[in-house]
Amino acid sequence: MALDLPGFGSLACTGSLPADMVGELTTSVIARIAAVVRGPWVLLGHSMGGKVTSSVAARTLSGNIGLFGLIGVILLAPSPPTPEPMDEDRRDTMLGWATGGPIRGSDAAEFIEQNVASPLPAADQGAVRSSITGCSPAVWRQWLTTGSKQDVSDQIGVLPLPALILGGDQDDDLGAAAQPRLHAGTYPRASYVTVPDCGHLIALEQPEFLAAAVADYLHEQSLTAPLVPDQWCALIASERTIPAVRRSLAARAIPDDPSYTPKVLSARQLTTLRLLAEVVVPQVDPAIDVAARVDAQLARGEGDGWRPDGQPPDPEAYRSALDQLAGTSIDEHTVSALIDNPALRSWFEDARVDLIRQWLGHPASMARIGYDGFAAGSIATIGRGYHLLGPGERDAWEPQELGTTL
Repeated sequence: MALDLPGFGSLACTGSLPADMVGELTTSVIARIAAVVRGPWVLLGHSMGGKVTSSVAARTLSGNIGLFGLIGVILLAPSPPTPEPMDEDRRDTMLGWATGGPIRGSDAAEFIEQNVASPLPAADQGAVRSSITGCSPAVWRQWLTTGSKQDVSDQIGVLPLPALILGGDQDDDLGAAAQPRLHAGTYPRASYVTVPDCGHLIALEQPEFLAAAVADYLHEQSLTAPLVPDQWCALIASERTIPAVRRSLAARAIPDDPSYTPKVLSARQLTTLRLLAEVVVPQVDPAIDVAARVDAQLARGEGDGWRPDGQPPDPEAYRSALDQLAGTSIDEHTVSALIDNPALRSWFEDARVDLIRQWLGHPASMARIGYDGFAAGSIATIGRGYHLLGPGERDAWEPQELGTTL
């Protein structure tokens, strides 16, 4: 689904926007996504749309809006959450193009020439020229004077999503060399890709390179965990789910990092825990990396709040037990032996709970077992809760996709 920003394309008639330009653009994009999208989705933004994309992503993960299912972002020569670097003479020139009326064709041609590594095909050249000459002069100027200078980094914060950030090797301000510095604080999981022989208009200059990079990103980063079914995404996005719960579920639905670096366990200990998890919580691909999630849980200091008498704190208990299991062939017999092992039984009881809880806490797992209790308590919903409690009965708001086979 392609979305024009207010002031451009199908929304070119837009006049000046409110002072919080980025906020207004974000709200516009959110409303149109929410009206159409029901399942998992990835958001792609180019140039000024990159700043808007980051803002939309932050609001979505906050749980405070009726959106759910975002599993990644793709940014092409994006404007950062901080003020966009821009040569001031060039800014003044572009402001002059939109003074007193629409941008002229000759000025649009100059813009294109400044932003590509080599001439575009005639059809693409004409399409870009028409887009520029047809945009709202007021919005064009407002982006240069206000939107591009806005610092929304505090509102956006740190986004744990897998992100693909591409920059042209011949783009002056927003090219490949600049992007790590501009976005490192926002996207710690970003993959940065240099687009060869390319200026600022990546999608038109190097479409085949872009398509391959996006396909690799989806395969390696965004589609590495179970997807939440559409009806369940819609339920989580609805007013039946309170913002705090939606925020928690959004965080759990973020695809695991295939390059995850353990925070509490050693790499060897994490490998052992993953082998144990394969037996305790057998999954089909794509699987949830429950072992990595347990390590992250330990790093946050989270747990059930108690431990058996004589047992060390959870991180220490995990390290000690996993060291004892290192090099062992872990299978169902190993698990049975752990249950009967006095020294490891208490730890294994806790570890099983931790691993299974990480699996059950994922919204895709909730959909698989047919659990929708997270949506039964919204204070904003009239008639909240369940009304039909008989065997095989479902309230109208409950998803019809109720997987019941583990």
